[in-house]
Amino acid sequence: MSYQVLARKWRPRSFREMVGQTHVLKALINALDSQRLHHAYLFTGTRGVGKTTIARIIAKCLNCETGITSTPCGECSVCREIDEGRFVDLIEIDAASRTKVEDTRELLDNVQYAPSRGRFKVYLIDEVHMLSSHSFNALLKTLEEPPPYVKFILATTDPQKLPATILSRCLQFSLKNMTPERVVEHLTHVLGVENVPFEDDALWLLGRAADGSMRDAMSLTDQAIAFGEGKVMAADVRAMLGTLDHGQVYDVLHALIEGDAKALLEAVRHLAEQGPDWNGVLSEILNVLHRVAIAQALPEGVDNGQGDRDRVLALAQALPAEDVQFYYQMGLIGRRDLPLAPDPRGGFEMVLLRMLAFRPADTADAPRQPLKPVGISQATVDSANSVAAAPKVAPVVAAAVAPAPIAPVPAPAPEPEPVAPIVVPEPVVEPVAVEAVVDLPWNDPVEPEPVQQPAVEPVLETASEQPELAPMPLPTPDSVVPDAPEWAAAPIPEPSVADVDAATPGMDLDDEPPLDEDYIEPDMDSAYSYLDELASEHAAEPVPEPEPEPAAMPATGLALQWLELFPKLPISGMTGSIAANCTLIAVDGDNWLMHLDPAHSALFNPTQQRRLNDALNQYHGRTLTLSMELIKPEQETPAQAASRRRANRQREAEESIHGDPFIQQMMQQFGAVVRNDTIEPVEALVSQG
Repeated sequence: MSYQVLARKWRPRSFREMVGQTHVLKALINALDSQRLHHAYLFTGTRGVGKTTIARIIAKCLNCETGITSTPCGECSVCREIDEGRFVDLIEIDAASRTKVEDTRELLDNVQYAPSRGRFKVYLIDEVHMLSSHSFNALLKTLEEPPPYVKFILATTDPQKLPATILSRCLQFSLKNMTPERVVEHLTHVLGVENVPFEDDALWLLGRAADGSMRDAMSLTDQAIAFGEGKVMAADVRAMLGTLDHGQVYDVLHALIEGDAKALLEAVRHLAEQGPDWNGVLSEILNVLHRVAIAQALPEGVDNGQGDRDRVLALAQALPAEDVQFYYQMGLIGRRDLPLAPDPRGGFEMVLLRMLAFRPADTADAPRQPLKPVGISQATVDSANSVAAAPKVAPVVAAAVAPAPIAPVPAPAPEPEPVAPIVVPEPVVEPVAVEAVVDLPWNDPVEPEPVQQPAVEPVLETASEQPELAPMPLPTPDSVVPDAPEWAAAPIPEPSVADVDAATPGMDLDDEPPLDEDYIEPDMDSAYSYLDELASEHAAEPVPEPEPEPAAMPATGLALQWLELFPKLPISGMTGSIAANCTLIAVDGDNWLMHLDPAHSALFNPTQQRRLNDALNQYHGRTLTLSMELIKPEQETPAQAASRRRANRQREAEESIHGDPFIQQMMQQFGAVVRNDTIEPVEALVSQG
């Protein structure tokens, strides 16, 4: 007897033997059991997912000698003839070879004749989308109102090409692709019954190579059995499919982690000996990085389909999450650009060298292998060097701006010389101008002149001569917190060249080591206006940024000291937002403890804590240890202080508008209405004392 391939031998002969497609089978079984039969069915889906198989099972269900049922007996003559493909009342038509309208008319001429043996005459039209437009038009009437003994079953892999008039006359069922897990499960059952030895890794390779088609999986399994001399082994399947050995992919990733360009190029050389598809190699690297990202988010969610679960978990511990995302994005862009490279291998090497040259270097666990011997730019040198160099710059900024470093609990020293405390200059705020829009009863708005509202702000005397920087004593509860626009402080002017030279004699600014990219001195006005910038874009955003809730108590002691220190730190963006919602709780020497509002914990991570700690180190010129706890601060944070000041300015502006005699006269004589939502305080020029 001739050999029968697995795809035909294991073709399901009843609904209970089907693998997957539960959503389709449930509807068909219920319709058959309740005798609610439609005259036309349309099955769509990619190749090898069961369209023709389901059509033949429906033909058996309709014509089984035991009656119309969802469980045909499979033993009667009708069921056997349908399984063997010789049932006269099941007419299978290949639309790809019969596209002409004459072929369709010939088919329709036979529709009027009753079935010869069965209960129904079933027309199975495969690849129906290949019919011509004239053939579809000729089929419309019969498809809509066929004789009661005729059923149409249409199958296609491209339903977009079908006219809407055809789709509206059929019950449409979309068959899904087979997942690799379902394919492996079915292949395990088949090979177990066939007594063929196999390895699980080999089945996973076949399941992925099938690309959602069960028929392709069975055909590849047949080929693997022949290739492996009756066995299905992972090494044989990998050689048969030309699949890349995952061990070489891990060699590439380990070279990236170590920052070793020599090992990286050596791994590429070993890959080149196999003549691989470099685009496919990049795909395998991306697949591994995807599984590493899953392992970092949910370790138990990583499957062992390729026998490398332990290696994936090890990579997840060795690679920072931001590095995984960076490499993945770089690989995606590299796959897009690979066809443009003069040589595929050269393009692949450039993608890896780009990953190596621009890998993140601002995390404590980033690769630290020096790249100078291989000629790669030192722009990605370890951030520790930049942070170490930061204290050299901190005295320059401090001398130019003249803030005193805060030391709440100074360490006792033997007989220190008395040093006069430095008084921080307080900005003088000029009178605040307020503008508002006034609506008159008619459409001729009168533009009022800006009304000057005097504002009284405390002015502190500045020291004529600034001695050597010394610790500032702890502020009292009655201390005045400097007011500033929006966030917490007024813009700090850039130091002049003379001030810098006086503060750092003999130091050439051209030789000054650069700061880390994260700590470039920002524009303080914009750095401390982070939330206000978001609020200023309320016209483009449907929901405005919520204001921080007021604190339970005003800031005193260390909390007040943090309000004064916050505007002077070189931080911005997300780090600035986190620091603005913190308060200082305890200081024990160089150990600082801060509380962060849990409502902002989504922005907080170890990287942001490290950046804030580095900013404190840079400002004070010494190494501090910062600890953060997610506890709602009881005293006022910088963000709450800024919100309170904005609310006060807004209230004063509204009172100024409503109390203006000119506005009151317009309201009395013309019935004008003041729109409070248009009143905004206009910030006056702020001069430095």
